Amino acid sequence: MPVTGPDFISIQVRDLDASAAFYQQHLGLTRSPAGPPHAVVFETKPVAFAVRDLAPGVSLASTPQPGLGIGLWLHATDTQTIHDKLAAVGTEIVVEPFDGPFGRTFTFADPDGYQITLHDRG
Repeated sequence: MPVTGPDFISIQVRDLDASAAFYQQHLGLTRSPAGPPHAVVFETKPVAFAVRDLAPGVSLASTPQPGLGIGLWLHATDTQTIHDKLAAVGTEIVVEPFDGPFGRTFTFADPDGYQITLHDRG
């Protein structure tokens, strides 16, 4: 019985409402109508993506930047436009856009410090 791959991805955030708004407003993600009260699930394909409150037992004192140590890549249809919009509102761009094996690619830091890479080759 081997593992077949990711089926659901959630990241822990300091402020659920602010993080959900960031992903909706700046990446264009759509909230799923269903989801637990401690998370916002987005309608992404092929794998669901969510932001969630810090897990029980985790505090900001012990984890002041929950986004350290994870690499998350998301597919987008127009990475350059998203980059330009994120840069215009002051989002930290970690790696400027470049053309590579995954198409137009760049990395930004979300409000919790997660370094999210967007690419446009499907």
